[in-house]
Amino acid sequence: MSSQSDLMRQRRFLPLFVTQFLGALNDNVLKNALVVLLAFDATTWTSLKPEVLTNLAAGVFILPFFLFSATAGQLADTFDKARLARLVKVLEMGIMLVAGAGFALHSLAVLLCSLFLLGLHSTLFGPIKYAILPQHLKDEELVGGNALIEAGTFVAILVGTLLGGLLAGSGASGPTWITATGLCIAAIGYVASRSIPAAPAPEPGLRITPNLFAETWRNVASARGNRTVFLSILGISWFWLYGALLLAQFPAYAKNVLGGGETGVTLLLATFTIGIGLGSLACERLSAGRVEIGLVPLGAFGLTLFGLDLALASPATAPAGAPLGALALLAAPGMVRVLADLILLGVFGGFFIVPLYALVQQRADEAQRARVIAANNIMNALFMVVGALAAAGLLSAGLSIPALFAVAALCNAAVALYIFRLVPEFLLRFLVWLLVRSVYRLETHGQKHIPDHGPALLVCNHVSLVDVLIVMAACRRPIRFVLDQRSFSQPLLRFLFGASRAVPIAPAGADEALREQALDEAAAALRAGELVGIFPEGGITEDGALREFRTGYASILERVGAAAPVVPVALCGLWGSFFSRKGGTPMTRPFRRGLFSKIGLTVGGPLSAAEATPERLRTILGDMRGDRM
Repeated sequence: MSSQSDLMRQRRFLPLFVTQFLGALNDNVLKNALVVLLAFDATTWTSLKPEVLTNLAAGVFILPFFLFSATAGQLADTFDKARLARLVKVLEMGIMLVAGAGFALHSLAVLLCSLFLLGLHSTLFGPIKYAILPQHLKDEELVGGNALIEAGTFVAILVGTLLGGLLAGSGASGPTWITATGLCIAAIGYVASRSIPAAPAPEPGLRITPNLFAETWRNVASARGNRTVFLSILGISWFWLYGALLLAQFPAYAKNVLGGGETGVTLLLATFTIGIGLGSLACERLSAGRVEIGLVPLGAFGLTLFGLDLALASPATAPAGAPLGALALLAAPGMVRVLADLILLGVFGGFFIVPLYALVQQRADEAQRARVIAANNIMNALFMVVGALAAAGLLSAGLSIPALFAVAALCNAAVALYIFRLVPEFLLRFLVWLLVRSVYRLETHGQKHIPDHGPALLVCNHVSLVDVLIVMAACRRPIRFVLDQRSFSQPLLRFLFGASRAVPIAPAGADEALREQALDEAAAALRAGELVGIFPEGGITEDGALREFRTGYASILERVGAAAPVVPVALCGLWGSFFSRKGGTPMTRPFRRGLFSKIGLTVGGPLSAAEATPERLRTILGDMRGDRM
């Protein structure tokens, strides 16, 4: 498994990262330079008020995301993405020349046109950068690659914002420096883009639809076809609303609430950006290199908790001596808590956003991946506009900025609960992730034998009440387990098994109708290309030894023929744990094995239905488990 540092040394990732980083940098250099120029020198450009101009500039930049995202997705699915990336970089150089002409002619209209084109540049590149990652990276590298892209983007936003402000404030030569810097960044980005490996189109025969609005609606409707992907898009869009709302308030928050000056705004932005970078980069380690959506509820919890604490930590009145510089602001009472909240908001934001991006890339249909990402960009833009309007309305109604932070945090909790209720897989994966990292230390072997696509019947020994969760933790794909109906009697287990769409089965001779229904449902899942898990012992071991294997799994295989391989899975180290039957009833002696006890899971090579006899499977699982129960 390649680490993030390995990816940064490989041609299949580094040129894309540099191209993306420089594009985001240039966006923010020109955008912030224009905002600063229009805010402090508005009378020489137009009679409009500075606050109207800055909002107009923001609207002009985001408009292309609504108009052209659908077309951008079509282009990325129809043509080689590496070639498109180079063409976008050529467009970027042309945009910088348009901006230079706007400065030379002292024309606000031409400058706003360059800003619109810059938004178009970002619109076109969005589906390219996210759809190309699954083509060049392995599944286990997607989280690390997305983490680097997200961390790089926020660093580019920070550096571009600072650089744009500095260039705009450099006097009469400012416009020249802005144009020259933009051209230089774009040219370097073009050179980097030439090293991006080819990324062939998944659907080269696709007809580009000229009707922008119809295609936009079609893209969003197509994304809604995959429930998990669409709800992930809603989660991503909500994060951008939340993050954009925070960032937009930083200038007024630093000045009016904290009593800081311009450097205070930079301090807040830098702190939040560092947090996003740390959280994004930590995702790969916390998720063991896989797309671990269990981090999403953790991220949502942190976004709510530290958003509320930021509101509570904010001073009621600005300190004396305002405006304060960055160093003086750091020494102000309560400022350490404010900065801690900001950096933790960034960290948990990284936990929230990176797995969602990776999940969309992994589960979207390959032929439509770029168009799904285009739909994501449309929703992102829509959410950010709605968030900006809502924030403006609440602030105009007299709500304070800290109170706005609290409202946003509470809304975040409501949105998260809504998504998790509709897709309980997120919460289920969080509980699984929590279990294997707070109670056990899981060591896995042979995971490559579980197919990334298509059906397979996983046959596992049964040692404890949490075996289902342990196997889920080791597998990147959802598994539907066939479980004794009596296991559904406990409320917590009923939720967990229901969230994983487990199939309740009656013991042999107890309820033949339910038993046949369960076997039919498991067979149907295999025919649909899903993973199905079963414990052929029929119950948890009473003494740690393997029990006789029953033939329920064979009845499932008879229904599907030879289409599904049988994959043996051996658990070890769980006997004697809190959840096992050693000494009697499970869950009666906490910490019997202590915390972080080491457990193991080994996956064997696949067997055909004919090879998977009860005797042979029992022997294989016994050998794989060894002496450690």
